[in-house]
Amino acid sequence: MNIIPEPLSGGSRLSYDYIHHYDQVSPFYGGSPWEPAAWKQRADWLSQSYGRYISRSALAGCLRSYNDYVHNTHVEVHKSLELLEKEDALVIAGGQQSGLFTGPMLVIYKAITIIQAARKAEAMLGRPVIPVFWIAGEDHDWDEVNHTYLPAADQGPSRIRMDSEGASRTSVSYTPVSRTQWDEALREIQQLLEDSPFKKDVLDVLQRASKHEELSGAFAQLMGELFGKHGLVLMDSADRGLRALEKPVFEQLITRSDALTDAYKRAAGELESLSYEVQAEVHPDGANLFYVHEDKRLLLFKEEGRFTDRKGLVSFSEEELLDELRAYPERFSNNVLTRPLMQDAVLPVLGTVLGQGEISYWAITRHAFQELELQMPLIVPRMSLSLVSPTLPKWMDKYNVSFQDIVQGLGEQRSRWLEEQDEVGLSDRFQETKAAFTALYEPLLQDLGRLQPGLMRLGEVNHGKILEQMDYLLDRSRLALEQQHRAALRQWDCFETELMPLGRPQERVYNVFYYLNRYGMGLIDQLMSLPYDDTGQHRAVYL
Repeated sequence: MNIIPEPLSGGSRLSYDYIHHYDQVSPFYGGSPWEPAAWKQRADWLSQSYGRYISRSALAGCLRSYNDYVHNTHVEVHKSLELLEKEDALVIAGGQQSGLFTGPMLVIYKAITIIQAARKAEAMLGRPVIPVFWIAGEDHDWDEVNHTYLPAADQGPSRIRMDSEGASRTSVSYTPVSRTQWDEALREIQQLLEDSPFKKDVLDVLQRASKHEELSGAFAQLMGELFGKHGLVLMDSADRGLRALEKPVFEQLITRSDALTDAYKRAAGELESLSYEVQAEVHPDGANLFYVHEDKRLLLFKEEGRFTDRKGLVSFSEEELLDELRAYPERFSNNVLTRPLMQDAVLPVLGTVLGQGEISYWAITRHAFQELELQMPLIVPRMSLSLVSPTLPKWMDKYNVSFQDIVQGLGEQRSRWLEEQDEVGLSDRFQETKAAFTALYEPLLQDLGRLQPGLMRLGEVNHGKILEQMDYLLDRSRLALEQQHRAALRQWDCFETELMPLGRPQERVYNVFYYLNRYGMGLIDQLMSLPYDDTGQHRAVYL
């Protein structure tokens, strides 16, 4: 595989400065991941401070039960869990929502980054560092996770979507998926996947995962199939066993709710004062927690000292909410601003792998970590890749198209190429014809006007209609030209279909199983062998 750095625009100014000008934003973060001393400092702090909320043995037992449940039972996973119980063990963590069939490729790249970063940190510090993938199963936005895209021949991206039967606002991990839903999704992906020597293996993997009755379980099993042999430990933020262990942390989030809100507001104000856009909404009366009521996940706010939702469906005093937590911890979950705190309280997080959007909103949590006597972990930018098929470079050379041309849009370049194929000179010939016609017709109109004023107006209308017909004929002629070069234009279309589908980077759209079906399940190992890169720079991988 040939690997070439190819910058991609996008992301906020804050995430850009984090990656390229860390010193400018260092007050909002826990340390530079590019400084070896920062890793040692973080590790030393964890040695003294981790374990305030959760015991290692209880955590390892909980994670062992969950990984067994989702069939992530590889020997290397159990080795990771055994190491996690050791007092000097650390964690590289990162997570994502549980998308259909794992969702977009960026999920795969995040897992690879977590594993590679853990290996590097372990070698650097001489201590066990465990890769942990945190599944955001507590999220309730079903429409964000119920679909995925695969390329379809001559059609561009094709979406597979799983409708929810009896949709609600409960956590995705508790949204049921029926056998009928799974069968329909499997039928669609089977139709979209081209015939290949690897298709049966791919479909077998997907079929095994579909035995779960919820999306998060299937997601976890697929991630285990792909990365279990690399020791990747999985955890679901909505796991009931984990939630019970998290009660001491939720108690702090409730009792220190006002102080945490002030901390978020303070950081948001500091970001705005430096003209950075605040990437997550900070409610001045927010409690930054969700409560599940009658299968609805309600965001809580503080009103006159009570915890309530905007519709007034629930209302608790602080002590009443704490009683609910002690009796029903599974009813509580984090929002985007308290999830980083929970991760750090639960795991001995040496570093966390984040995408650019996540890097931006984590800045809002800087002071909140201190409120819980925690420290923000080091943030490692997620690996960013585009996979380039063997055929595409040949066409790129043929038409003199670069990767950056494709990223920036090929509309004008494609049109210029098509015009160069026009041996007739359609645009010029029609323009000349229209000009000649107008030159002959206008003197006649003047003469008609002297004969009778109404004839001049009629002639002008007639003149316009004749020009419209010429334009219509020009359009039809251009269509004929496109038809003549249909095969070449399909190659032009493939550039954006493959690398910028729907106008977005490939990694944010396409599903990994399209590539595993084309190149084999061993593709994951090939990607795992790519040189580790923590710069956040996008790379094109020529297969």
